Amino acid sequence: MNPDRTAASVSRRTVVSGALAALAVTGAAQGTAQATTSPTREPWEPVAVPEQVPVTEYQVPVSGGGSLWCWDTGGDGEPVVLLHPGSGSGESWPYQQPVLAGAGFRVIGYSRRGAYGSVAGTRADADTASGDLDALADHLGLGRFHVDGSAAGGPLAIDYALAHGDRLLSLTVSGSIMGIQDAEYLALTSALQPDPFGDMPVEFKELGPSYRGGDPDGVAAWLEIHERARTADAFPQSLANTITWAALETIDLPVQLITGDADLYSPPSVMRLNARHLADVETHVVAEAGHNPHWEQPDAWNRLLIRFMRRHGRRS
Repeated sequence: MNPDRTAASVSRRTVVSGALAALAVTGAAQGTAQATTSPTREPWEPVAVPEQVPVTEYQVPVSGGGSLWCWDTGGDGEPVVLLHPGSGSGESWPYQQPVLAGAGFRVIGYSRRGAYGSVAGTRADADTASGDLDALADHLGLGRFHVDGSAAGGPLAIDYALAHGDRLLSLTVSGSIMGIQDAEYLALTSALQPDPFGDMPVEFKELGPSYRGGDPDGVAAWLEIHERARTADAFPQSLANTITWAALETIDLPVQLITGDADLYSPPSVMRLNARHLADVETHVVAEAGHNPHWEQPDAWNRLLIRFMRRHGRRS
């Protein structure tokens, strides 16, 4: 991650005062969802991007002549790998990078093939997306690690858990339809996105109305990352497994599902439906957030992730 570039794109944002108190997160029991609390008479307070910590950047070679742009905070903390939304890239985590590092984790983000800073290579010779993640974990010398997949990063995170679950400490999936291929589920998610949903502006589809109304500068910063996220040689990558509800039932890792209460793709009811097929799961709803709660409500989202990883780390 280039801290100067990321900080510049969000320098217009207001310093938050009292946001932590406004976003008191409640816990969630197995398979149940509980929302964050939010005051009803307080104005929206934009959250300032924290100062970034130093990182080491890499180009990690992958099959077919591709390479993955990666940043790594380093250190001897438990690693957490952040898998970006389809609307973003390895640049999508300025709210998480210093906060997770400050909590003692080694934080790693990267752009998938054809996303910002990475090289797609040839499609015919490309590995699966989870194969690329495994190559990156080997290149960085990771042992067991935590993984978070947000939006389009969610199916990749689940696929990796199915293919390489022995390498993971925990699995978090946030704001994601999860790539599930059961016919009943595909019909449900299709009904949630009727025409002309696909033609709507990306910020409408992916950012909740409270955020769009409360922080237009934050919307602009998010769009800047989105607009440079895709390169001309990008192509869709396959997964190693077919993700179904039955496949979810084979995952024996601790899983956390997070969604925003205004997520148009994966609203809370859909998240709870998927949670029924996971053996060891907790769910959370982040108030006043859409498809990108890690960006829209980062204080609440970061607390959820840190608490979950601490409970399920090597030393727990």
